[in-house]
Amino acid sequence: MAATNGPSHIIIEAVRPQLDCGRYRAKAVAGDAVAVEADIYRDGTPELRAVVRYRGPGGTRWSEEPLVHVGNDHWAGTFRPERVGRYQYSIQAWTDYFATWRRDLHKKASAGLDVDLELEEGARLIEARMDSIPASRQKRLKDAIAKLRAPSSRPGPADKPDARVTAALDPKLDELLAKYPDRQGAASSDVFGLTVDRERARFGAWYEFFPRSTGTKTKHGTFKTAAKELRRIADMGFDVVYLPPIHPIGRAFRKGRNNTLDATPDDIGSPWAIGGPEGGHTAIHPDLGTIDDFDDFVSEAERAGLEVCLDFAIQCSPDHPWVTEHPDWFVQRPDGSIQYAENPPKKYQDIYPVNFDTEDQEGLWTELRGVLEFWISHGVKIFRVDNPHTKSFAFWEWVIDELTAKDPDLIFLSEAFTRPKVMYALAKLGFTQSYTYFTWRNTRWDLTEYLTELTQTPVAEFFRPNFFANTPDILHEYLQMGGPPAFKIRFVLASLLSPSYGIYSGYELCENVPVKEGSEEYLNSEKFELRPRDWKKGPNLVGYITRINDIRKKHPALRGFTNLTFHQADKDSVLVFSKSAPEGDGTILAIVNLNPFHWEEATVHLDLDALGVEPGEPFEVHDLITETRYVWNGPSSYVRLDPQEEPAHIFRVQT
Repeated sequence: MAATNGPSHIIIEAVRPQLDCGRYRAKAVAGDAVAVEADIYRDGTPELRAVVRYRGPGGTRWSEEPLVHVGNDHWAGTFRPERVGRYQYSIQAWTDYFATWRRDLHKKASAGLDVDLELEEGARLIEARMDSIPASRQKRLKDAIAKLRAPSSRPGPADKPDARVTAALDPKLDELLAKYPDRQGAASSDVFGLTVDRERARFGAWYEFFPRSTGTKTKHGTFKTAAKELRRIADMGFDVVYLPPIHPIGRAFRKGRNNTLDATPDDIGSPWAIGGPEGGHTAIHPDLGTIDDFDDFVSEAERAGLEVCLDFAIQCSPDHPWVTEHPDWFVQRPDGSIQYAENPPKKYQDIYPVNFDTEDQEGLWTELRGVLEFWISHGVKIFRVDNPHTKSFAFWEWVIDELTAKDPDLIFLSEAFTRPKVMYALAKLGFTQSYTYFTWRNTRWDLTEYLTELTQTPVAEFFRPNFFANTPDILHEYLQMGGPPAFKIRFVLASLLSPSYGIYSGYELCENVPVKEGSEEYLNSEKFELRPRDWKKGPNLVGYITRINDIRKKHPALRGFTNLTFHQADKDSVLVFSKSAPEGDGTILAIVNLNPFHWEEATVHLDLDALGVEPGEPFEVHDLITETRYVWNGPSSYVRLDPQEEPAHIFRVQT
């Protein structure tokens, strides 16, 4: 139950959005309408009024938007934060005594009862409000008072309304008094927080690649050679380039090709084994270039319309300077050795995890914040955080809060493939986006259940997904076995179901060979060796990816997430879903054959209301991939999709 300001008969409860009774801030994007709702009621039967009050970053005055009663004591409305930053909002409700009086007067007058005393009560209610009304608006009120106190016209013709009652029920009089409400005895809810981000926090196409693979099979790539790839990536329609760690790599216990324990002198090691004699988390791998070369890379990305995302992995190689400078930041084993990272049965002998239970917590936290501040000073606004669920929750809440308070444009992507509640906790603590289970959701039932959870429950108020179709660590069996059709299918699903999605370099070439049967690791993994590619060889999905990204950017419906509706099909291998644009800019309907091996035909049963189609009216569906058009009539239609030709329809619904 909400707190009240002074004596009040009113109760405000079940305010949404709110996270854990206001412990955390919900999320929104600048310019969006934020839906607010609450249960509001009081003892007795008087009429109520309610508003949502809100103020933006640095604001001292509250703005307001009305809430409307939608039934069963439930109220709803919206407000639109226009700036990026931290907002506050609260619900306020009060008794509208004048509206209550008008309601009861109407009932009594309609029943033919004597209302002389009621009219005098109304005149006094208006008089009591006079001082709160601008002088320029008081004439209407004085005229109304005079009419309410005029001599009764009764008895008179039975079909002639009482002029006094007509004046009392004038809608313009009610509108004027509602504009200057009497809020004596008002109740206010608790004040809740809202983080308002820029649009990239919700919508964007991400491309992951290793700068070191932009040279040759034997020659290490540099930031200068990597910069030559930026135009190719931008031309495919991507918005963010994500780079794995770019720091020096340790020599001790270095992993060889395909994650072998015996590295040769020529093996270059995993970028996640951070740190060497050249430096640690604020140093550049010398083979990539200098910090000036990195700055030039960021500038070139900006010219191409791309943002640079850096990997932030809180771990060290045995050669990292911190190991000798701050040995207390690591877990010491009984034999005096330092505990290396493990995820049984996987072992990472080349990586030391940081011990967040160190007695020098202040020194560790300050150092890690300084690492992020260093890269922010070099133009980085986006960080992909490696395994944040294995680090201190308190640290993440502190550091993200500290940094975004200074720069609300920052974006933090959580790479936490772990239990749902832990993933959701990280989002509440401040992470802007999160990796998801999308890679392992391949059936219609799996996709429908998972997306319903993410879009139609309170999770949607704080958890923003980023659907990566693959990563350097994850090559799902579906892609291994399904060939190019599988790559098309998963790309369509990732890019249309979620406004943010990503692929790892090589996806466009349908790279699908695992290191061994039953593994999700790539053969000849780029994590351990250079992998230069011929971008013109086949099979090649560059044109397909470019087309889908173009569709995403041209159709506002695909910028949303909670605007998702699933439709029915009589085949389990056919998934049907739509997204509608909030401003009436068209609805996108996708029909996808989930079977990469064989054509499927099905009858789809559409929710016409979700598509904005009137029952009984024909409507056109325009396939944005093939440019074909069909006229459909009614909720049921036949489709046939051959994955060897085109596994999906992406229709724009036109009425």
